[in-house]
Formats: sequence, C-alpha cells, structure tokens
Amino acid sequence: MADVARLSSKPGRPVRRKEKRFTMSKAKRSWRLSSHFKWALLTAGFFWLGATQFVVAQDRPGLFFREDWKEIPAATPVTQEHVANPDLTLSLHGPGQTTIKKSHHDKPLDDPFYIWSGMCEGNWAVSLKHRSAIVDLTGQAKIRWRSEQTGFRQLRVILKLAGGPWLVSDASDGPSTDWRVREFNVTDVHWRKLNIENIIEGDWVDKPDLSRVDEIGFTDLMRGGGSPASSRVDWIEVYGVKRPHN
Repeated sequence: MADVARLSSKPGRPVRRKEKRFTMSKAKRSWRLSSHFKWALLTAGFFWLGATQFVVAQDRPGLFFREDWKEIPAATPVTQEHVANPDLTLSLHGPGQTTIKKSHHDKPLDDPFYIWSGMCEGNWAVSLKHRSAIVDLTGQAKIRWRSEQTGFRQLRVILKLAGGPWLVSDASDGPSTDWRVREFNVTDVHWRKLNIENIIEGDWVDKPDLSRVDEIGFTDLMRGGGSPASSRVDWIEVYGVKRPHN
C-alpha cells in the first residue's frame, strides 16, 4: 500500500491525467462561453436591426396632402371648384391651360373623376399649393399618383421651390392599358429647370435644395392628342415634412 501511495505521489501519469481533465474542462467552458457569446451577439444584432427599423419608420415623413378631385360634372378648364382638398389652391400653366379638362364618364362604373390633357392645344401643366405651409421633400419624401397615359405621353413631376425656380423631373410615368399607381422616391429623381410660361424643359439643376417646396404638380411636356395621345391623373399624394411659410 505504501508503494502504491508512493507511486501516486510521483509526477507523471497521475499528474498527466489531472492535466487532461483540466484541459477538457477548459475546452467545455470555452465552448459554453463561445456559445453564450454567439447568442448574445445574435440577440444584440436583432435588437439593433429592430431599433434601426423603428428609427427609420419614425423618420419616414407623413402625408402632406392628397388631392382626389370633386365628384361633380366635368368641366373645361378645370377650376378651383373641382379641388376636393380645402387646404389646396389650383394653378394651370402653359399655352394649353385653358383646355385642361376635369373629366368623368358614366361607363365603366368605376371610372374616376380625373384631370385629362387630351384637348390641350399646347403644352400644359397643373400645380397645387398648400394655403398655409410648404413642404420639405428631402430624405425619404415621396410623390404618388394614379394615372393612365396613352400614346408617347410621359407624365412628370413639377416643383416650385420657395423663392426659386420651377423644376421638372427626369423620372416619368409612361403609357399603360389601365389605371395604375406610380411612386417616386424624390431623392432618386434628377431635375431640369422648367419654363413655366411655355412648359419646356431647360438646363439640368445639380442638387437643388428641396427643403422648401411651394408647389407640386405634373405635366407631360406635350400638347393633347385626344384619347389616343393624352395623360390622365385620378389622384396625387405628397409625403414630406410640413413647414411654415416663413
């Protein structure tokens, strides 16, 4: 028994067994720590992603205005009487402004009340202005409308900068066989100057300041050509940050 005791007290095999047990225990602890660390990272990642999406949602601007036109008999030209939103004023522009029509048909049954350019005898544009505010169209601002173009018509956004020039977008909404909704991310749009008297595009404007926009509207930069070659707008929505005039 003494010999056994002496053998067990010597370094070597028994000690090596202890080192092996220690090494295995350390590996297990390392694996557990690594596993916990991975779960912590994953949890933190989901939290960060959710928080980021929440911040983005909070920063997304709300509806500045919507115009859907009153459901009253058609008229040429369209007038302020046909504007459904009491906060908005209507302006018509260009050589063809007197023949911009607010149209509607009894059939099909779901035919909307809409702006129509088919009778315009020259280039035309329509714009809307909020009575008590301007809009900041930077960041995640959007402009949406429901429209239907025929022929080669490409409907474009127009803007009037507060104290600045008129602009017309390079982005456009082309022909379709039925009504459809088109959305413009304003930050993705490039702009040219717009001659508001003749409704003709001019030079490119590099990075215009869209933080103070006074009027928003649309044009296809062409005269009307009847039903086969015209633009139609059912409604328009503008999403941006409302600002006071001064």
